[in-house]
Amino acid sequence: MSMDASRLPFPIRRLAGSDADQYRALRLEGLRSHPEAFGASLEDEEARPLPWFVDRIERNVVFGAGSPAAPALMGVVGFLVPETAKMRHKGVLWGMFVRPDARGTGLATALVVRVLEHAAQVVEEVRLTVVTSNTAAVRLYTRAGFEQYGLERRALKVGGRYYDELLMAVTVGRSAQVR
Repeated sequence: MSMDASRLPFPIRRLAGSDADQYRALRLEGLRSHPEAFGASLEDEEARPLPWFVDRIERNVVFGAGSPAAPALMGVVGFLVPETAKMRHKGVLWGMFVRPDARGTGLATALVVRVLEHAAQVVEEVRLTVVTSNTAAVRLYTRAGFEQYGLERRALKVGGRYYDELLMAVTVGRSAQVR
């Protein structure tokens, strides 16, 4: 999956701590509108102070996109590489959310492509989990080359309802390096 990011209406960039207000707002919007799509809960993250979000952005790789004409972020995605030596060869794509008015623009695809481009420089494989009922996300990740390697039944419980999650991975082709 490749994409010409210059054709997008929303430039993608790596977020910095100074983006924490916008990131927090978008993250809470995602948790509010699709609680079944995230392992985190709205209540837990609403209670977190802004410095917690600054730290989250600075300790991870978080890409975001927003319109030059509007200050708000339109989409975000995170990428984490575990610190332990035995797990550093694989990264995790997490926290993907695109505002409804930016869906269908190619932004979600561009965010995934950007994570995979970055990941190819630092890991051999990228993993993610996605609820089975989120068919649009499953299609997106499948088009990006992710393949299912497992299913976690009853992975999340939201409002008394259980959600199964697909475990998916894609090889990004980098050789392991000792850090």
